[in-house]
Amino acid sequence: MDYKEAGVNIEEGYRAVGKYRELAAATANGAVLNGIGSFAGMFSLKEILKAGEGMEDPVLVSGTDGVGTKLDIAFKMKKYDTVGIDCVAMCVNDVLCHGARPLFFLDYLACGKLDADVAADLVKGVATGCKETGTVLLGGETAEMPGFYDEGKYDIAGFAVGIADRKKIIAGQKIREGDTLLGLASSGPHSNGFSLIRKAVPDINEDFGGMPIGSALLEPTRLYVKPVLGLMEEVEIRGMSNITGGGFYENVPRMFPRFQASGGNNESGSVFDAVIRDPLASGYKGGWKVPPIFARIAAGAAGRRETGAAAQKAGEEILRSDPKIKKLMFNTYNMGIGFVIALAPEDAAKAAAYLENKGFPCWEIGYAEKRLGPGETRFE
Repeated sequence: MDYKEAGVNIEEGYRAVGKYRELAAATANGAVLNGIGSFAGMFSLKEILKAGEGMEDPVLVSGTDGVGTKLDIAFKMKKYDTVGIDCVAMCVNDVLCHGARPLFFLDYLACGKLDADVAADLVKGVATGCKETGTVLLGGETAEMPGFYDEGKYDIAGFAVGIADRKKIIAGQKIREGDTLLGLASSGPHSNGFSLIRKAVPDINEDFGGMPIGSALLEPTRLYVKPVLGLMEEVEIRGMSNITGGGFYENVPRMFPRFQASGGNNESGSVFDAVIRDPLASGYKGGWKVPPIFARIAAGAAGRRETGAAAQKAGEEILRSDPKIKKLMFNTYNMGIGFVIALAPEDAAKAAAYLENKGFPCWEIGYAEKRLGPGETRFE
């Protein structure tokens, strides 16, 4: 028995690497010292220092993540060229939260039986995400593991490394009571909560506004890097939060500064609460409208069996009337707000105009409120 008979096709691996090489080359710059196919990617320290030119104390900032079970939708739709964007976005948007510019990205692709064309489509999405954020696709790994992953199934994860000046790192230390929370529009559920979505929406071919709902669910995660880095040159950003798994309740408080209680009890918490103007409240006090896809998910999460427009209508009513489902949704999904920025109230209008001009709709969704407790998100 040889390796191929055991389930690993080395030749298909070579073919996949050949496809990756061109995709990665399209993201390269003068900092890359070698190409795809080497044992490791090389990124010039000189170029890192150049990237940190003008910084008193350059700091590398890194983040890692994966796509999760959104991949299952891609497999069923046989559309593989967008989830790689999700993989990049989940990492670079996290790095961005601390004011860092991403430098390079590496991915890890695993499967049961390698199809070079499918793998290349997955990496094509990675390369697209890298190009759109000015990030180099420095390398990666493709692992074929027959018997461990089902044939036709892939997993993809990765990590990004960025750079920031230590004195300009954003960690919430400048947030003040009353600061405005500016919410940037998401493109859908991004890459979170798909274990629930797959149960709430079992038929990916269900009609959703004239398209299969699976296509809407595959809309890739929005990349906030370029507009937010540009905004940092225009106004003082005091805190940032990427709204990923955990939704508003877990992610918004992460931008606030932390305190450590005295007395040796190891109790810690946030100095502020995030107060969000509820977009579903009576009288519509909120600044944004929850996109229809989340109403459809809410209907399924509540056990409703309607489909299509009827499910969406039912979900809208459920979100208004069922506090348990509403809490579940805002604690799992971004509900239309993919990224939140804290800044001084007097800078909010200028920031919103700048982002809108860059094609990123945004709204004043709430404010920071002083607290002496664990820190939380609450709606008003």
